[in-house]
Amino acid sequence: MKINTKVRYGLRAMTEIRDSHPSGILQKQIAESQGIPLYYLDSIITGLRNANLISNFAGKSSGYVMVRPANEISVYDIYRAFEPEMALVNCSCPGNECKRSNLCPTKDYWFELNKNIIQLMKSSYLDGLTVNINSESNI
Repeated sequence: MKINTKVRYGLRAMTEIRDSHPSGILQKQIAESQGIPLYYLDSIITGLRNANLISNFAGKSSGYVMVRPANEISVYDIYRAFEPEMALVNCSCPGNECKRSNLCPTKDYWFELNKNIIQLMKSSYLDGLTVNINSESNI
């Protein structure tokens, strides 16, 4: 399983908006601070706006602000701004029932794993994401 770039960058953009001045942050500032190409950030901002996670503070050319507090926006909310319901395996996709569903010895495992990942993402909120300056990973 691999989380796509829009979801990862969307999460980074949301942390930047979370940490910005109450009057909001400009898209250009998000791009510079997070190292996200401005042209690519356009579609991420659109996804976050369409999911009703952010809005313009005071009109078209103003900064972006969160629509809800950070402790009410889950990682899964951001994931869903860019992706349909999570399904680790095809048989767990709604409307895509496998012919072997009743006979499959691994079905319950995959469904449980899928459910646990969704639950973890739903219980992880934007306000709990912090920078670990000792981390050597580069996301």
